[in-house]
Amino acid sequence: MLKPKQIIGMTDLVDFPDLGLFDVQAKVDTGAYTSSLHCKEVRLVKSGQKKILCFLLIDKTGKDSRQFYCDQFSQRMIRNSFGVAEKRYVIETRIVLFGRTIRTEFTLADREALKNPVLLGRKLLRNRFLVDVTQKNLSYQKKLNSELSDDSQPSLPD
Repeated sequence: MLKPKQIIGMTDLVDFPDLGLFDVQAKVDTGAYTSSLHCKEVRLVKSGQKKILCFLLIDKTGKDSRQFYCDQFSQRMIRNSFGVAEKRYVIETRIVLFGRTIRTEFTLADREALKNPVLLGRKLLRNRFLVDVTQKNLSYQKKLNSELSDDSQPSLPD
């Protein structure tokens, strides 16, 4: 039996526990197949016989960018919003939406000129979510309500 699909709004604040990023602004884009993550200075570095992907994740909240290394990655042609094909690196990482941890692929792209550092594509949304473009931050609101209810629980004596 299929799980019922969760309603997701046009934008939300999401967490990336593997990357130590929390409450990151994301845009839902049903026109994009693959999800995308904003980063800069993507390059391959050699570590012995192995090549490792190195990149800077940019935090738009004003915090310093952080260097990440990944030894599990691929590269593929992605058609951008203008229809131009470009080669991008792809990593797999976990994202948290509505309290669910989902392992999925993200292309690494410079999204500095765009409002949202994360784009959530159809591959992530399929069979999990229905998009209501009149809504926003539904997952984040659920997270806040969950944290508030956890804080309001009386603590048990030792």
